[in-house]
Amino acid sequence: MRAVRIDRFGGPEVLVPVEVPDPVPGPGEVLVRIAAAGVNRADALLRAGRYHRAGRPPLIPGAEAAGVVVEVGDGVAELAPGQRVMALDGGKSSGFYAELATVSATNVVVLPDGVDLTRAATLPIAWLSAWYCVRHLARVAKGDTVVVKAAASGVGTAAVQIAAEAGARVIALAGSAEKAAWAGEFGADVTVDTSVHSGDAEVEEVLRLTDGRGADVVLDTVGGRAFGLSLREVGHGGRVVALANVALEPSTVDTRDFYPKNASILGFQLTDLQLHGYDPRPDLRELAERVAVGGYRVPVETVVPLEEARAAHERLEQRGNRGKIVLSVGPESVK
Repeated sequence: MRAVRIDRFGGPEVLVPVEVPDPVPGPGEVLVRIAAAGVNRADALLRAGRYHRAGRPPLIPGAEAAGVVVEVGDGVAELAPGQRVMALDGGKSSGFYAELATVSATNVVVLPDGVDLTRAATLPIAWLSAWYCVRHLARVAKGDTVVVKAAASGVGTAAVQIAAEAGARVIALAGSAEKAAWAGEFGADVTVDTSVHSGDAEVEEVLRLTDGRGADVVLDTVGGRAFGLSLREVGHGGRVVALANVALEPSTVDTRDFYPKNASILGFQLTDLQLHGYDPRPDLRELAERVAVGGYRVPVETVVPLEEARAAHERLEQRGNRGKIVLSVGPESVK
């Protein structure tokens, strides 16, 4: 089968198209013919050898995908060949930058009609992360004020929509006027251009927009120095959810920025959650059903062939994309 493999860590140039043997599903596993695979920042970190859960090369990257079940292993009763599905790595798949992949049946969800495979391939990472953080960790409710950082990102645009649907007032922060305006199209009540309001000015703007109270929830998808700002932006009894460090830098925390407010800091990492017993299927099913009836917009900016994974990573690292980048693996990706 065709695949894209990493034989050594490095830049996008180490993503090499190769021919490899077809994987075989073991007990409790499913073999999926991949139609589309989502491209994520975790893929780029893995490729560069900077992902905390990266194994050693050779590796086939890819943590989310959609396609059609080809074969099921022993003990799998709830799935059958021919079903359209989306799949999440969970630390146990053979890698989704490939025509075929094996994945644990506990990380596979049958898709409802109305969700095409291209968009389905973008749901298991960014959308599931946003869903879990907004719905389960932060417990966003009607009337809450929610700050979403990097609101033009995949997680950000999902979080804006999920929080807005819950009845929250959403303040979307993004790194340019264009990105802020785009984030506003997904239901944010207020947008802030952090290229203008940066550092202390960002905190001051959030406090101004909340009449000095601070936000009920801050969803921090940036990390690094931005996390310290998040602690200053949250209000009394609020929740700061930390789910990434795309800045790849240490965070300096002053405990006086949160403990006097009785604020909570909540961490989230999807793979770790799964390794400790989280079953993603109920949440993924609900997400897919909401997408199927038009409840959420799932923006896909670029679809490129599998063999052009290098170009996809180059585009990702330019940080100019609006919406997800997807690898098209099979002809059914548009269905």
